[in-house]
Amino acid sequence: MRILGVETSFDDTGVAIYDSNDGLLINEVIQQCDIHVKYGGVVPELAAREHMKQLSPLIKNVLKKNASFFKKIDCVAYTAGPGLPGSLLVGATMSCALAYSYNIPSIPVHHLEGHILSPMLEGQILNFPFIALLVSGKHTQLIRAYSIGQYEILGSTLDDAVGEVFDKIAKLLNLGFPGGRLLSDFASHGKLGFFKFPKPMKYDNSLNFSFSGLKTFTLNLIKKNIENIQSLYNIACEFENTILDILVYKSKKALQKTGYNNLVVSGGVSANYKLIHALQSMLKKNNKKLFFVDPKFCTDNAAMIAYVGMLYLRNGIFQKKNDIFVRSKWLINDIY
Repeated sequence: MRILGVETSFDDTGVAIYDSNDGLLINEVIQQCDIHVKYGGVVPELAAREHMKQLSPLIKNVLKKNASFFKKIDCVAYTAGPGLPGSLLVGATMSCALAYSYNIPSIPVHHLEGHILSPMLEGQILNFPFIALLVSGKHTQLIRAYSIGQYEILGSTLDDAVGEVFDKIAKLLNLGFPGGRLLSDFASHGKLGFFKFPKPMKYDNSLNFSFSGLKTFTLNLIKKNIENIQSLYNIACEFENTILDILVYKSKKALQKTGYNNLVVSGGVSANYKLIHALQSMLKKNNKKLFFVDPKFCTDNAAMIAYVGMLYLRNGIFQKKNDIFVRSKWLINDIY
């Protein structure tokens, strides 16, 4: 079976085609970074407007270049949430209309499920149940994955998400937007041990996170050392190390509580190679395994949406009437 995937949850416009036998055939992404960079963050109205401008031509271009592929399309999968309401509606409306016109089903996909199952996209054999560490600009969660469509949130951020904090610190340092990779590169010039950072909620009994206080602490420290570039390098280095330490510790705790042996790390922040190395080191010591994807699949993309759509179609779960379904605030433990 062959699935057309559409992703418009935030500020990236994505179209992909996934084949159950041949794997990923097409994965196109148009980013909007240049549009939002001057605002220091994504402007919802501009994002939706850009999706309206880019999505239809992108689909047409993909199908024009690969006409033979579309003759065998079995359904259209699209991101139904969570995300920006306007952006989601653009993708959902286009997807459902396309599915209706070709008399094939449409499948609304939970954006976070796409991220969690993305290692399977690259052919990795990942058996349920497992723990997922989801780290992005909007989410920081530890999730117990029972099966397709069945998840339980074990812990979540009580305030800012990891990616959001990275972006805000990078903005204060005038590194640009989005700031995750830029801040990590900046931190590579620093050394640990010059500053002592708090590690909020690391040792409490829950699996929740809190980064707002750490963000404020770091911002104040930067302002006090704004004239000393090496001090700024050291601050960035200690800040990043503190974040990674908390994520690794909480992940270890989740695995111990559940007794699971497999951990998936996904979302935009999972492109941070230091995080991957830290998790691998921890898991190796505990005889457990880490699953992650190539950085090109860490950020929002339609390939993961098409893949999850294929799983749902294969299990006979899809919309027969192609009704438009969008939920901008959609918890992953509420898919069914």
